[in-house]
Amino acid sequence: MGVLALIVLTVIGVSLDLGARGRVQDRAFGETQRVGIAWISSMRPGRIPQPYPVDHVEFLQLVDSKGRVEAATRAAANRPLSEVRPSVRDRVRYLAECPSEGRCLLVTAMRILPQAADVLWAGEPHFLYAATVQPWILAAHRLEFGILAAVLLVSAIAAWTTWLVVGRTLRPVTAIREQVREATRSDLRLRVPEPPGDDEIAQLARTSNQYLERLEEAVTYQRRFASLASHELRSPVAALRTQLDEALTYPEDVDPRETIRTAMRTTERFQAIIDELLAYTRLTNASTSRPEPLDLTALVRDEVAARSHGTSVTLRATGGPLLVEGVRLHLIGVVNNLLTNAQRHACSRVEVTVERAGDHAVLAVQDDGDGIAPQDRERVFEPFVRLADGRRRDPGGSGLGLAICRETAKAHNGSLTIEDARAGPGSCSASPCCPEPRTPGRGRRPPRRAARRSAPGPMSPRDRRPPTYPRGCVR
Repeated sequence: MGVLALIVLTVIGVSLDLGARGRVQDRAFGETQRVGIAWISSMRPGRIPQPYPVDHVEFLQLVDSKGRVEAATRAAANRPLSEVRPSVRDRVRYLAECPSEGRCLLVTAMRILPQAADVLWAGEPHFLYAATVQPWILAAHRLEFGILAAVLLVSAIAAWTTWLVVGRTLRPVTAIREQVREATRSDLRLRVPEPPGDDEIAQLARTSNQYLERLEEAVTYQRRFASLASHELRSPVAALRTQLDEALTYPEDVDPRETIRTAMRTTERFQAIIDELLAYTRLTNASTSRPEPLDLTALVRDEVAARSHGTSVTLRATGGPLLVEGVRLHLIGVVNNLLTNAQRHACSRVEVTVERAGDHAVLAVQDDGDGIAPQDRERVFEPFVRLADGRRRDPGGSGLGLAICRETAKAHNGSLTIEDARAGPGSCSASPCCPEPRTPGRGRRPPRRAARRSAPGPMSPRDRRPPTYPRGCVR
Protein backbone atom coordinates (compact mmCIF):
# COMPACT_ATOMS: atom_id res chain seq x y z
CA MET A 1 0.00 0.00 0.00
CA GLY A 2 2.86 2.39 0.85
CA VAL A 3 4.59 1.67 -2.47
CA LEU A 4 1.35 2.29 -4.36
CA ALA A 5 0.85 5.59 -2.53
CA LEU A 6 4.44 6.58 -3.35
CA ILE A 7 3.92 5.86 -7.06
CA VAL A 8 0.64 7.78 -7.21
CA LEU A 9 2.04 10.74 -5.30
CA THR A 10 5.16 10.79 -7.50
CA VAL A 11 3.00 11.06 -10.60
CA ILE A 12 1.00 13.84 -8.96
CA GLY A 13 4.21 15.58 -7.87
CA VAL A 14 5.68 15.50 -11.38
CA SER A 15 2.46 16.96 -12.76
CA LEU A 16 2.46 19.71 -10.15
CA ASP A 17 6.12 20.53 -10.87
CA LEU A 18 5.57 20.81 -14.60
CA GLY A 19 2.39 22.83 -14.13
CA ALA A 20 3.89 25.25 -11.58
CA ARG A 21 7.12 25.73 -13.50
CA GLY A 22 5.29 26.35 -16.75
CA ARG A 23 2.91 28.84 -15.11
CA VAL A 24 5.70 30.87 -13.49
CA GLN A 25 7.79 30.93 -16.65
CA ASP A 26 4.85 31.91 -18.84
CA ARG A 27 4.12 34.82 -16.56
CA ALA A 28 7.75 35.95 -16.55
CA PHE A 29 8.17 35.63 -20.34
CA GLY A 30 4.91 37.47 -20.95
CA GLU A 31 6.05 40.37 -18.81
CA THR A 32 9.51 40.60 -20.48
CA GLN A 33 7.95 40.46 -23.95
CA ARG A 34 5.51 43.24 -23.07
CA VAL A 35 8.33 45.48 -21.82
CA GLY A 36 10.49 44.73 -24.89
CA ILE A 37 7.70 45.56 -27.32
CA ALA A 38 7.04 48.82 -25.49
CA TRP A 39 10.70 49.78 -25.85
CA ILE A 40 10.69 48.95 -29.57
CA SER A 41 7.60 51.06 -30.02
CA SER A 42 9.40 54.11 -28.58
CA MET A 43 12.35 53.93 -31.04
CA ARG A 44 12.68 56.49 -33.84
CA PRO A 45 15.16 56.86 -36.71
CA GLY A 46 18.39 58.27 -35.32
CA ARG A 47 17.05 58.21 -31.76
CA ILE A 48 17.11 55.13 -29.55
CA PRO A 49 15.76 56.03 -26.07
CA GLN A 50 17.67 54.82 -23.02
CA PRO A 51 15.85 51.83 -21.48
CA TYR A 52 15.01 51.68 -17.79
CA PRO A 53 13.98 48.73 -15.63
CA VAL A 54 10.24 48.23 -15.53
CA ASP A 55 8.65 46.20 -12.74
CA HIS A 56 10.79 43.06 -12.42
CA VAL A 57 12.35 43.38 -15.86
CA GLU A 58 15.81 44.75 -15.01
CA PHE A 59 17.64 43.59 -18.12
CA LEU A 60 17.04 45.25 -21.54
CA GLN A 61 19.47 45.15 -24.48
CA LEU A 62 19.57 46.17 -28.12
CA VAL A 63 22.19 44.19 -30.05
CA ASP A 64 23.19 44.62 -33.69
CA SER A 65 23.94 41.84 -36.14
CA LYS A 66 27.63 41.80 -35.07
CA GLY A 67 26.81 41.17 -31.41
CA ARG A 68 27.57 44.72 -30.20
CA VAL A 69 25.36 46.17 -27.48
CA GLU A 70 23.99 49.49 -28.77
CA ALA A 71 21.69 50.26 -25.85
CA ALA A 72 21.02 48.60 -22.54
CA THR A 73 20.01 49.11 -18.95
CA ARG A 74 22.75 49.40 -16.39
CA ALA A 75 22.37 45.73 -15.34
CA ALA A 76 22.79 44.50 -18.93
CA ALA A 77 25.45 46.91 -20.26
CA ASN A 78 28.44 44.57 -20.30
CA ARG A 79 27.76 41.90 -22.91
CA PRO A 80 24.85 40.30 -24.77
CA LEU A 81 22.50 38.40 -22.54
CA SER A 82 22.37 35.46 -24.98
CA GLU A 83 24.15 34.18 -28.07
CA VAL A 84 20.85 33.07 -29.57
CA ARG A 85 19.76 35.13 -32.62
CA PRO A 86 16.12 34.52 -33.56
CA SER A 87 15.50 33.93 -37.29
CA VAL A 88 13.01 35.74 -39.52
CA ARG A 89 10.61 32.80 -39.31
CA ASP A 90 10.93 32.40 -35.54
CA ARG A 91 11.18 36.00 -34.35
CA VAL A 92 10.59 35.36 -30.62
CA ARG A 93 12.52 32.89 -28.48
CA TYR A 94 12.14 32.15 -24.76
CA LEU A 95 15.36 31.18 -23.06
CA ALA A 96 16.79 30.39 -19.64
CA GLU A 97 20.36 31.66 -19.40
CA CYS A 98 22.61 30.90 -16.48
CA PRO A 99 25.93 32.77 -16.75
CA SER A 100 28.97 31.50 -14.93
CA GLU A 101 28.60 34.25 -12.36
CA GLY A 102 25.36 35.57 -10.95
CA ARG A 103 21.82 34.30 -11.07
CA CYS A 104 19.93 32.56 -13.85
CA LEU A 105 17.78 34.74 -16.12
CA LEU A 106 14.57 34.17 -18.04
CA VAL A 107 15.26 35.86 -21.38
CA THR A 108 12.88 36.81 -24.18
CA ALA A 109 14.89 37.20 -27.43
CA MET A 110 13.10 39.14 -30.21
CA ARG A 111 14.18 39.92 -33.76
CA ILE A 112 13.18 43.47 -34.87
CA LEU A 113 10.76 43.40 -37.78
CA PRO A 114 12.52 43.91 -41.15
CA GLN A 115 10.33 46.93 -41.91
CA ALA A 116 11.38 48.59 -38.66
CA ALA A 117 15.03 47.65 -39.29
CA ASP A 118 14.86 49.28 -42.75
CA VAL A 119 13.62 52.51 -41.20
CA LEU A 120 15.85 52.59 -38.15
CA TRP A 121 19.11 50.98 -39.29
CA ALA A 122 18.97 50.85 -43.09
CA GLY A 123 17.96 47.20 -43.08
CA GLU A 124 20.64 45.89 -40.68
CA PRO A 125 19.13 43.20 -38.43
CA HIS A 126 18.88 44.08 -34.75
CA PHE A 127 17.85 41.99 -31.76
CA LEU A 128 16.24 42.96 -28.49
CA TYR A 129 16.70 41.00 -25.26
CA ALA A 130 14.48 41.48 -22.24
CA ALA A 131 15.18 39.41 -19.16
CA THR A 132 14.19 39.01 -15.52
CA VAL A 133 15.85 37.14 -12.73
CA GLN A 134 14.60 33.58 -12.48
CA PRO A 135 12.09 33.35 -9.57
CA TRP A 136 13.47 31.94 -6.35
CA ILE A 137 11.18 28.94 -6.41
CA LEU A 138 12.59 27.86 -9.79
CA ALA A 139 16.23 28.41 -8.95
CA ALA A 140 18.47 25.54 -7.82
CA HIS A 141 15.62 23.07 -8.33
CA ARG A 142 13.91 24.25 -5.16
CA LEU A 143 10.48 23.47 -6.60
CA GLU A 144 11.48 19.88 -7.38
CA PHE A 145 13.07 19.34 -3.99
CA GLY A 146 10.03 20.81 -2.24
CA ILE A 147 7.60 18.60 -4.13
CA LEU A 148 9.84 15.56 -3.54
CA ALA A 149 9.91 16.26 0.19
CA ALA A 150 6.12 16.63 0.23
CA VAL A 151 5.68 13.37 -1.71
CA LEU A 152 7.94 11.47 0.68
CA LEU A 153 6.24 12.94 3.73
CA VAL A 154 2.73 12.18 2.50
CA SER A 155 3.82 8.67 1.43
CA ALA A 156 5.26 8.02 4.87
CA ILE A 157 2.06 9.26 6.54
CA ALA A 158 -0.06 7.13 4.19
CA ALA A 159 2.08 4.05 4.84
CA TRP A 160 1.93 4.56 8.61
CA THR A 161 -1.83 5.14 8.52
CA THR A 162 -2.35 2.06 6.37
CA TRP A 163 -0.20 -0.03 8.69
CA LEU A 164 -2.11 1.25 11.70
CA VAL A 165 -5.57 0.69 10.17
CA VAL A 166 -4.74 -2.70 8.65
CA GLY A 167 -3.05 -3.81 11.86
CA ARG A 168 -6.08 -2.85 13.91
CA THR A 169 -8.38 -4.54 11.41
CA LEU A 170 -6.36 -7.76 11.28
CA ARG A 171 -5.80 -7.93 15.02
CA PRO A 172 -8.92 -10.08 15.52
CA VAL A 173 -7.80 -12.32 12.66
CA THR A 174 -4.44 -12.79 14.36
CA ALA A 175 -6.20 -13.64 17.62
CA ILE A 176 -8.38 -16.18 15.81
CA ARG A 177 -5.36 -17.73 14.14
CA GLU A 178 -3.47 -18.04 17.43
CA GLN A 179 -6.51 -19.51 19.17
CA VAL A 180 -7.06 -22.07 16.42
CA ARG A 181 -3.36 -22.97 16.47
CA GLU A 182 -3.44 -23.42 20.23
CA ALA A 183 -6.62 -25.49 20.02
CA THR A 184 -5.30 -27.82 17.33
CA ARG A 185 -1.99 -28.17 19.17
CA SER A 186 -3.09 -28.73 22.76
CA ASP A 187 -6.81 -28.57 23.56
CA LEU A 188 -9.58 -28.97 20.99
CA ARG A 189 -12.12 -27.75 23.56
CA LEU A 190 -10.87 -24.17 23.14
CA ARG A 191 -13.05 -21.84 21.13
CA VAL A 192 -12.54 -18.53 19.36
CA PRO A 193 -14.27 -15.47 20.88
CA GLU A 194 -17.09 -14.45 18.56
CA PRO A 195 -17.42 -10.67 18.16
CA PRO A 196 -20.91 -9.21 17.79
CA GLY A 197 -22.27 -8.32 14.39
CA ASP A 198 -22.24 -10.10 11.07
CA ASP A 199 -19.14 -8.75 9.38
CA GLU A 200 -16.34 -10.85 7.88
CA ILE A 201 -14.45 -11.14 11.18
CA ALA A 202 -17.55 -12.41 13.02
CA GLN A 203 -18.29 -14.89 10.23
CA LEU A 204 -14.68 -16.09 10.30
CA ALA A 205 -14.89 -16.60 14.08
CA ARG A 206 -18.12 -18.59 13.81
CA THR A 207 -16.76 -20.69 10.96
CA SER A 208 -13.58 -21.37 12.96
CA ASN A 209 -15.63 -22.52 15.95
CA GLN A 210 -17.70 -24.80 13.74
CA TYR A 211 -14.48 -26.23 12.34
CA LEU A 212 -13.09 -26.79 15.85
CA GLU A 213 -16.32 -28.46 16.97
CA ARG A 214 -16.31 -30.85 14.05
CA LEU A 215 -12.61 -31.52 14.51
CA GLU A 216 -13.13 -32.23 18.22
CA GLU A 217 -15.99 -34.59 17.44
CA ALA A 218 -13.95 -36.39 14.77
CA VAL A 219 -10.86 -36.76 16.99
CA THR A 220 -12.96 -37.88 19.96
CA TYR A 221 -14.75 -40.42 17.82
CA GLN A 222 -11.48 -41.63 16.33
CA ARG A 223 -9.87 -42.07 19.74
CA ARG A 224 -12.90 -43.86 21.11
CA PHE A 225 -13.12 -46.06 18.05
CA ALA A 226 -9.42 -46.95 18.30
CA SER A 227 -9.80 -47.70 22.00
CA LEU A 228 -12.84 -49.90 21.43
CA ALA A 229 -11.19 -51.68 18.51
CA SER A 230 -8.06 -52.34 20.59
CA HIS A 231 -10.17 -53.63 23.45
CA GLU A 232 -12.21 -55.86 21.13
CA LEU A 233 -9.09 -57.35 19.52
CA ARG A 234 -7.20 -57.76 22.79
CA SER A 235 -9.39 -60.59 24.13
CA PRO A 236 -8.99 -63.00 21.19
CA VAL A 237 -5.30 -62.16 20.99
CA ALA A 238 -4.84 -62.96 24.68
CA ALA A 239 -6.82 -66.19 24.32
CA LEU A 240 -4.81 -67.27 21.28
CA ARG A 241 -1.54 -66.48 23.03
CA THR A 242 -2.62 -68.45 26.10
CA GLN A 243 -3.55 -71.49 24.01
CA LEU A 244 -0.31 -71.44 22.05
CA ASP A 245 1.77 -70.87 25.18
CA GLU A 246 0.03 -73.79 26.90
CA ALA A 247 0.69 -76.03 23.90
CA LEU A 248 4.39 -75.12 23.95
CA THR A 249 4.74 -75.45 27.72
CA TYR A 250 2.87 -78.76 28.10
CA PRO A 251 3.29 -80.52 24.76
CA GLU A 252 2.44 -83.95 26.25
CA ASP A 253 -0.81 -82.81 27.89
CA VAL A 254 -2.22 -80.70 25.06
CA ASP A 255 -3.71 -82.10 21.89
CA PRO A 256 -2.00 -80.19 19.04
CA ARG A 257 -4.87 -80.77 16.63
CA GLU A 258 -7.37 -79.34 19.08
CA THR A 259 -5.03 -76.36 19.67
CA ILE A 260 -4.82 -75.74 15.93
CA ARG A 261 -8.61 -75.97 15.56
CA THR A 262 -9.06 -73.50 18.41
CA ALA A 263 -6.48 -71.17 16.87
CA MET A 264 -8.28 -71.38 13.53
CA ARG A 265 -11.57 -70.41 15.17
CA THR A 266 -9.81 -67.47 16.84
CA THR A 267 -8.25 -66.31 13.58
CA GLU A 268 -11.65 -66.61 11.89
CA ARG A 269 -13.03 -64.29 14.53
CA PHE A 270 -10.08 -61.96 13.86
CA GLN A 271 -10.91 -61.99 10.18
CA ALA A 272 -14.60 -61.31 10.83
CA ILE A 273 -13.82 -58.37 13.11
CA ILE A 274 -11.30 -56.92 10.64
CA ASP A 275 -13.71 -57.33 7.71
CA GLU A 276 -16.45 -55.56 9.65
CA LEU A 277 -14.01 -52.81 10.65
CA LEU A 278 -13.08 -52.28 7.00
CA ALA A 279 -16.74 -52.23 5.97
CA TYR A 280 -17.57 -49.75 8.71
CA THR A 281 -14.62 -47.52 7.75
CA ARG A 282 -15.62 -47.52 4.08
CA LEU A 283 -19.17 -46.55 4.97
CA THR A 284 -18.16 -43.75 7.33
CA ASN A 285 -15.84 -42.24 4.72
CA ALA A 286 -17.13 -42.57 1.16
CA SER A 287 -18.63 -45.31 -0.90
CA THR A 288 -17.43 -45.94 -4.41
CA SER A 289 -20.34 -48.21 -5.44
CA ARG A 290 -22.77 -46.78 -7.95
CA PRO A 291 -26.44 -46.79 -6.89
CA GLU A 292 -29.10 -48.23 -9.15
CA PRO A 293 -32.90 -48.31 -9.22
CA LEU A 294 -34.09 -51.29 -7.13
CA ASP A 295 -37.41 -52.87 -6.22
CA LEU A 296 -37.19 -52.85 -2.44
CA THR A 297 -40.13 -55.24 -2.08
CA ALA A 298 -38.57 -57.86 -4.37
CA LEU A 299 -35.18 -57.52 -2.66
CA VAL A 300 -36.65 -58.10 0.81
CA ARG A 301 -38.86 -60.95 -0.46
CA ASP A 302 -35.80 -62.79 -1.82
CA GLU A 303 -33.92 -62.43 1.46
CA VAL A 304 -36.89 -63.58 3.54
CA ALA A 305 -37.42 -66.60 1.26
CA ALA A 306 -33.76 -67.60 1.71
CA ARG A 307 -34.23 -67.96 5.50
CA SER A 308 -35.47 -71.49 5.89
CA HIS A 309 -33.89 -71.97 9.34
CA GLY A 310 -34.53 -70.37 12.72
CA THR A 311 -37.58 -68.39 13.74
CA SER A 312 -40.17 -68.04 11.01
CA VAL A 313 -40.18 -64.76 9.13
CA THR A 314 -43.29 -63.38 7.46
CA LEU A 315 -43.36 -60.57 4.92
CA ARG A 316 -46.16 -58.05 4.60
CA ALA A 317 -45.85 -55.82 1.55
CA THR A 318 -48.51 -53.35 0.44
CA GLY A 319 -49.01 -52.21 -3.12
CA GLY A 320 -46.87 -53.11 -6.10
CA PRO A 321 -43.13 -52.65 -6.65
CA LEU A 322 -41.52 -50.04 -4.42
CA LEU A 323 -38.71 -48.45 -6.43
CA VAL A 324 -35.76 -47.01 -4.55
CA GLU A 325 -32.23 -46.04 -5.56
CA GLY A 326 -29.35 -47.73 -3.76
CA VAL A 327 -26.45 -50.15 -3.76
CA ARG A 328 -27.83 -53.69 -3.87
CA LEU A 329 -25.10 -55.41 -1.86
CA HIS A 330 -25.24 -52.79 0.88
CA LEU A 331 -29.02 -53.03 1.23
CA ILE A 332 -28.90 -56.84 1.23
CA GLY A 333 -26.34 -56.69 4.03
CA VAL A 334 -28.57 -54.42 6.10
CA VAL A 335 -31.65 -56.61 5.58
CA ASN A 336 -29.69 -59.77 6.50
CA ASN A 337 -28.26 -58.15 9.62
CA LEU A 338 -31.66 -56.94 10.83
CA LEU A 339 -33.28 -60.31 10.13
CA THR A 340 -30.48 -62.15 11.94
CA ASN A 341 -30.80 -59.93 15.00
CA ALA A 342 -34.59 -60.28 15.00
CA GLN A 343 -34.44 -64.09 14.73
CA ARG A 344 -31.83 -64.28 17.47
CA HIS A 345 -33.95 -62.33 19.97
CA ALA A 346 -37.47 -63.35 18.87
CA CYS A 347 -39.60 -65.79 20.84
CA SER A 348 -41.79 -67.18 18.08
CA ARG A 349 -42.12 -64.85 15.10
CA VAL A 350 -40.49 -62.09 13.04
CA GLU A 351 -42.58 -59.80 10.84
CA VAL A 352 -41.13 -57.69 8.03
CA THR A 353 -43.14 -54.81 6.57
CA VAL A 354 -42.35 -52.97 3.31
CA GLU A 355 -44.68 -50.07 2.62
CA ARG A 356 -45.04 -46.74 0.95
CA ALA A 357 -46.05 -43.96 3.36
CA GLY A 358 -46.69 -40.79 1.39
CA ASP A 359 -43.37 -39.82 -0.13
CA HIS A 360 -41.40 -42.19 2.14
CA ALA A 361 -40.30 -45.78 1.62
CA VAL A 362 -40.33 -47.68 4.94
CA LEU A 363 -38.90 -51.08 5.85
CA ALA A 364 -39.71 -52.30 9.40
CA VAL A 365 -38.47 -55.53 11.04
CA GLN A 366 -40.47 -56.51 14.15
CA ASP A 367 -39.94 -59.38 16.59
CA ASP A 368 -41.81 -60.56 19.70
CA GLY A 369 -38.76 -60.83 21.95
CA ASP A 370 -37.98 -58.95 25.16
CA GLY A 371 -37.07 -55.78 23.28
CA ILE A 372 -34.40 -53.18 24.10
CA ALA A 373 -34.66 -50.70 26.96
CA PRO A 374 -35.22 -47.10 25.78
CA GLN A 375 -31.95 -45.90 27.31
CA ASP A 376 -29.99 -48.47 25.26
CA ARG A 377 -31.66 -47.94 21.88
CA GLU A 378 -29.04 -45.45 20.71
CA ARG A 379 -26.07 -47.14 22.40
CA VAL A 380 -26.47 -50.32 20.35
CA PHE A 381 -25.64 -48.34 17.21
CA GLU A 382 -22.21 -47.39 18.54
CA PRO A 383 -19.26 -49.50 17.36
CA PHE A 384 -18.41 -52.52 19.58
CA VAL A 385 -21.29 -51.86 21.97
CA ARG A 386 -23.01 -55.14 22.93
CA LEU A 387 -25.67 -55.58 25.57
CA ALA A 388 -25.58 -58.46 28.03
CA ASP A 389 -28.36 -60.38 26.26
CA GLY A 390 -26.54 -60.02 22.93
CA ARG A 391 -23.26 -61.34 24.36
CA ARG A 392 -25.11 -64.29 25.87
CA ARG A 393 -26.92 -65.20 22.66
CA ASP A 394 -23.96 -64.56 20.30
CA PRO A 395 -20.62 -64.74 22.16
CA GLY A 396 -18.61 -64.45 18.95
CA GLY A 397 -20.15 -61.24 17.72
CA SER A 398 -18.15 -58.05 17.22
CA GLY A 399 -20.74 -55.38 18.03
CA LEU A 400 -20.34 -53.74 14.62
CA GLY A 401 -23.45 -55.02 12.86
CA LEU A 402 -25.93 -52.31 13.83
CA ALA A 403 -23.25 -49.62 13.52
CA ILE A 404 -22.65 -50.72 9.92
CA CYS A 405 -26.40 -50.76 9.28
CA ARG A 406 -26.84 -47.20 10.50
CA GLU A 407 -23.88 -45.94 8.47
CA THR A 408 -25.36 -47.67 5.42
CA ALA A 409 -28.62 -45.87 6.10
CA LYS A 410 -26.84 -42.53 6.31
CA ALA A 411 -24.91 -43.29 3.13
CA HIS A 412 -28.29 -43.83 1.41
CA ASN A 413 -29.73 -40.62 2.89
CA GLY A 414 -31.80 -42.69 5.29
CA SER A 415 -32.12 -43.38 9.01
CA LEU A 416 -32.22 -46.43 11.27
CA THR A 417 -33.93 -46.44 14.66
CA ILE A 418 -35.33 -48.89 17.22
CA GLU A 419 -38.86 -48.40 18.54
CA ASP A 420 -41.51 -50.25 20.47
CA ALA A 421 -43.27 -52.99 18.57
CA ARG A 422 -46.54 -51.98 17.00
CA ALA A 423 -48.45 -54.67 18.91
CA GLY A 424 -47.35 -56.62 21.94
CA PRO A 425 -43.83 -57.03 23.34
CA GLY A 426 -40.64 -56.87 21.35
CA SER A 427 -38.99 -54.19 19.25
CA CYS A 428 -39.32 -52.73 15.79
CA SER A 429 -36.30 -51.70 13.71
CA ALA A 430 -36.61 -49.57 10.61
CA SER A 431 -34.14 -50.38 7.86
CA PRO A 432 -32.71 -47.77 5.47
CA CYS A 433 -33.99 -47.38 1.97
CA CYS A 434 -33.07 -45.02 -0.86
CA PRO A 435 -35.44 -42.41 -2.30
CA GLU A 436 -37.81 -43.43 -4.98
CA PRO A 437 -37.81 -41.59 -8.35
CA ARG A 438 -38.99 -37.99 -8.01
CA THR A 439 -42.55 -37.16 -8.98
CA PRO A 440 -44.69 -34.06 -8.54
CA GLY A 441 -46.69 -33.65 -5.33
CA ARG A 442 -46.35 -34.99 -1.80
CA GLY A 443 -48.33 -37.68 -0.01
CA ARG A 444 -49.57 -37.97 3.54
CA ARG A 445 -47.14 -38.00 6.44
CA PRO A 446 -45.89 -41.45 7.58
CA PRO A 447 -47.27 -43.09 10.74
CA ARG A 448 -45.69 -42.01 13.99
CA ARG A 449 -44.45 -45.32 15.41
CA ALA A 450 -42.27 -46.71 12.64
CA ALA A 451 -38.75 -45.42 12.07
CA ARG A 452 -38.43 -44.07 8.56
CA ARG A 453 -36.51 -41.75 6.30
CA SER A 454 -37.63 -38.93 4.05
CA ALA A 455 -37.70 -39.69 0.35
CA PRO A 456 -39.70 -38.63 -2.72
CA GLY A 457 -42.87 -40.61 -3.32
CA PRO A 458 -43.65 -43.29 -5.90
CA MET A 459 -44.36 -42.50 -9.49
CA SER A 460 -47.99 -41.92 -10.25
CA PRO A 461 -49.50 -44.18 -12.94
CA ARG A 462 -50.66 -41.02 -14.68
CA ASP A 463 -47.13 -39.64 -14.89
CA ARG A 464 -45.21 -41.55 -17.59
CA ARG A 465 -42.21 -39.27 -17.80
CA PRO A 466 -38.77 -40.90 -17.24
CA PRO A 467 -37.84 -40.74 -13.54
CA THR A 468 -35.03 -38.49 -12.28
CA TYR A 469 -33.12 -39.40 -9.16
CA PRO A 470 -32.13 -37.06 -6.35
CA ARG A 471 -28.55 -36.16 -5.62
CA GLY A 472 -28.45 -37.41 -2.05
CA CYS A 473 -27.81 -41.12 -2.69
CA VAL A 474 -24.39 -42.73 -2.66
CA ARG A 475 -22.47 -42.49 -5.92
